[in-house]
Amino acid sequence: MGKYFHSVELDAEACCGCTNCLKRCPTEAIRVHGGKARILVERCIDCGECIRICPHHAKSAYSTKMEEIETFKYSVAIPAPALFGQFNGLDNIDFVLTGLKQIGFDDVFEVSRAAELVSEATRRLIKEGKLKKPIISSACPSVVKLIKIRFPELCDNVLPLLAPIEVAAKIARREAMERTGLSSKDIGIFFITPCPAKVTEIHAPNYAEKSEVDGAIGISKIYPRLAHAMDHLEEVEPIAQSGLLGIGWATSGGEAAAMLGDKYLAADGIENVIRVLEELEDEHIRDVDFIELNACAGGCVGGVLNVENPYVAQARIHNLRRYLPVSLNHIEDGSLEDMMWTEKLTFDADIFRLDADIIKSMEMMNRMEEIRKGLPGLDCGSCGAPTCRAMAEDIVRGKARQIECIHRLKAKIQTVYDELGNTI
Repeated sequence: MGKYFHSVELDAEACCGCTNCLKRCPTEAIRVHGGKARILVERCIDCGECIRICPHHAKSAYSTKMEEIETFKYSVAIPAPALFGQFNGLDNIDFVLTGLKQIGFDDVFEVSRAAELVSEATRRLIKEGKLKKPIISSACPSVVKLIKIRFPELCDNVLPLLAPIEVAAKIARREAMERTGLSSKDIGIFFITPCPAKVTEIHAPNYAEKSEVDGAIGISKIYPRLAHAMDHLEEVEPIAQSGLLGIGWATSGGEAAAMLGDKYLAADGIENVIRVLEELEDEHIRDVDFIELNACAGGCVGGVLNVENPYVAQARIHNLRRYLPVSLNHIEDGSLEDMMWTEKLTFDADIFRLDADIIKSMEMMNRMEEIRKGLPGLDCGSCGAPTCRAMAEDIVRGKARQIECIHRLKAKIQTVYDELGNTI
């Protein structure tokens, strides 16, 4: 696998070069040249905004096929709590969990169970005072990557705990090995995911060498089969072991509320997330212990791989939580260390370095600034770059020409026209 893996895929044949995705990308990872969009792999954070906004369905997300569970002797589904918000009238998540077993999985382990463990671990770390405040949640992979790319000074504020999907996978694998006597390689752990960022996180983790998850299946891919199985259940197994704190992680504010304190902040939607990170970087946000950030509006229920309107799903999750106990899962002695990151979150300087030679890089940066000043500053995207600054960078890198700026071209044509008119 290369240095950069991405689950967001582009179908060049379907792309019409409309620049809608160009303007929505939060890390300026898209360019449009020759009438086709192109994703800069080193800058993409797999937030799925380009999938959400593309009117021609030229963007999609890779996910594991259901048939791949058959390559393992024993398969375990670990569904995201956002899955429970996709079904109307659901008052018992055992219907969903039993349905997953009916469509081919040997066992099920709720990610919401692991979310309760992560919440408890976070509360303990906050109480010990060992973390830099304000602590930023590490649950959303897109936010973690965004911080790495655009806000490297905040890397030390990111909570160094594994995301609930990784914790769930570890426990599910261990329990499956004990139950079946099979080796780890014979057991497949499959995450039922609401977003492409988590698919990417499984294939290329931000803070570990290898993920415990063997595959990720999009909720939209599994929904038709699962809904059909749920409609024909003859018996519902008592599988669920999640409380309202774990299920609440599906929506914005759920993780923060699980801190059981009042010094927290929760923001959702990539524009709002960026605004909060900018204020954090400028030290304008104070007296906050914990910050929950979700790239998708509404939280994980807003992921592009869901099937339901995020606000409808959010309402269903809130309704479902009313029937649940507060929490059913607690950390065992010594298990906190097993939930910590194995690698430190660091800024990837290669992403923005103009040249390996620092002197040449500085010269290119000065030239880039000169070019930027000569551009109109409209950030219209007509040139195929999201902003005039990005256009200037592309020119310096040799990937674009100034004449591609439509406003510069128009001015040049007007000058030629005026000169010809005076001559005539």
